[in-house]
Amino acid sequence: MKILVTGGAGFIGSHLVDRLVKERHKVIVIDNLSTGSKKNLNPKAKFYKLDIRNPKVSDVFKKEKPEAVFHLAAQIDLRKSVENPVEDAKINILGSLNILQNFIRINQLNPRKSVSKFIFTSTGGAIYGDADIIPTPETYPEMPLSPYGVEKLVFDKYLNYYYKVFGLPYVSLRLSNVYGPRQNSKGEAGVIAIFCDKMLGNKQPIINGSGKQTRDYVYVDDVVEAGILAFKKKKIGIFNIGTAQETDVNTIFRKIRKLINSDCKEIHVPEKPGEQKTSCLDCSKAKKELGWQPRYDLDKGLKETVEWFKNKLAY
Repeated sequence: MKILVTGGAGFIGSHLVDRLVKERHKVIVIDNLSTGSKKNLNPKAKFYKLDIRNPKVSDVFKKEKPEAVFHLAAQIDLRKSVENPVEDAKINILGSLNILQNFIRINQLNPRKSVSKFIFTSTGGAIYGDADIIPTPETYPEMPLSPYGVEKLVFDKYLNYYYKVFGLPYVSLRLSNVYGPRQNSKGEAGVIAIFCDKMLGNKQPIINGSGKQTRDYVYVDDVVEAGILAFKKKKIGIFNIGTAQETDVNTIFRKIRKLINSDCKEIHVPEKPGEQKTSCLDCSKAKKELGWQPRYDLDKGLKETVEWFKNKLAY
């Protein structure tokens, strides 16, 4: 099939593109390279340097006529969304609608539209907020505590609308905290990438607050597998993707420090206002309906990630 991946030069998107190319799909990538990198791009994918808000997106759809879309492009820094919610909404809502509207137009003309599907990369923790039920299921009331979480939730609702009114099949994957090779320690709020980068560069990492805040850390290859299954299975709707395991930041710090054999100190600074205390997802629905489950435990995933950062530093 011909598949479009927005954000295909980014952290998760580039791993997904590699997998799709490996499975012999024709892959088109749209990415403005604001956080992605040309180094991540698979040479077998056709690349358009373009912002998802750009009207020229329609030209790409008309020319390439993709049969499926994986939509990952977004402004992903939660703190930036708080600082400038209007600009954030322009990217994450209006930009996403630009992709969706163009896909609908092309899809109506596709003689094989029965195979069409829209896969959206959403968020778990930022949508549910500080939940009372841990791990948190998809049925839990959504109470986002940031513009970023609100935007992801809004687009989930748009997808349901387009499915009900236009019959466009979709899956929204609500991801927990994704980590792994190629994560940008400068442009993303990934504490694992930040700690790896700092420790290997002989710089002092810092821990916000007590470090007892917990997250559900899922390895990037497991996320890609979830996307592939969501694409292949005839399922519609929202699925949590995580490990259902809580790990606090102090534990992450100590595990990475041991893997790197660093002698850096454990230094804490005041916590960031409004930071969630806990985020952990119940993924039993994905296991039951998609046949998905994480294959990487935290120790294995951290080892792979540290090795990648070491090799990156060597070059």
